[in-house]
Amino acid sequence: MNKRFCPVLIIMIIILIILFFWNVCTGSVTITIPEIISILTGKTGNITHQRVIWNIRLPRIIAAIVLGGSLSVSGFLLQTFFGNPIAGPYVLGISSGAKLAVALSMIFFLDHGITLSALGMVSSAFMGAMLSLCIVLLLSIKVHNMSVLIVCGILLGYICSAITDFFVTFASDSNIVNLHNWAVGSFSGTNWTDVKIMTSIIGPVTMLSFLLSKPIGAYQLGERYAQNMGVNILFLRITLILLSSLLSACVTAFAGPISFVGIAVPHLVKTAAGTARPIILIPACFVGGSIITLLCDGIARSLFSPTELSISSVTAFFLVPVVIYMMLAKQSRR
Repeated sequence: MNKRFCPVLIIMIIILIILFFWNVCTGSVTITIPEIISILTGKTGNITHQRVIWNIRLPRIIAAIVLGGSLSVSGFLLQTFFGNPIAGPYVLGISSGAKLAVALSMIFFLDHGITLSALGMVSSAFMGAMLSLCIVLLLSIKVHNMSVLIVCGILLGYICSAITDFFVTFASDSNIVNLHNWAVGSFSGTNWTDVKIMTSIIGPVTMLSFLLSKPIGAYQLGERYAQNMGVNILFLRITLILLSSLLSACVTAFAGPISFVGIAVPHLVKTAAGTARPIILIPACFVGGSIITLLCDGIARSLFSPTELSISSVTAFFLVPVVIYMMLAKQSRR
């Protein structure tokens, strides 16, 4: 086990706990930490504060932790699959494809007086993510330069976003107004039912990714080496595609597209832990993604309270410099 991993993981967990209490405390209603502890432990407290914590803030915080972690793990799997640190669900257009599928599904069902369930949104997002990823994979057959492939993914994302904006703008159902906040990324309105569904999907998928750490580690050393170690390359590649698509689809279905977390966080965690071993990076990426997403969500909802910023705007502000640094560092190594 890497010597730096345990101290780094402990520090990350402490930061996550601090951010948890900060997010519970802050907002349009300020609640003190002693009162929060009293409410969370089942003791008496202000009834209004109890409702704010249990019905609004806790579901949102847990969603940010779970979805942020899953987005980071999805980015790590895609980076492993393509063998490039710039690959990620947002850059490759996978999140935009999922967003388009969810938006079209919601519009269609709302026009027929039907509310799309959470599982229906996840299913739609998964199909959209898979379709976008299939297009990227088809392009990868013709385009062998990874930089060009990344550009193609970005352009695909713009096309999907443009189509989404067109249908949302001209949607007839008044309920479709809710799509505008979701389409730019937001945890607002998350409830306990959403938390249960996303946890029941992301938990097993993340655990399966962790159980595949050994073959993924062999795959990182090259396909020939992995084959010599007895790894079924075709099965592993298909599994990586399915797992990463399902994770990113789940994020898009519940919170909309969240930019750059899946690209930057695996790089930051890899640098902090000093290793690229999947058995270390997968859990570390999950915690790192949770920290970044929870921090950015807290800033998004509290900086100009009661006005709420798009979480994608906040994540882009903090993480784009990291991505630029990664690209420059990769270029300098050539």
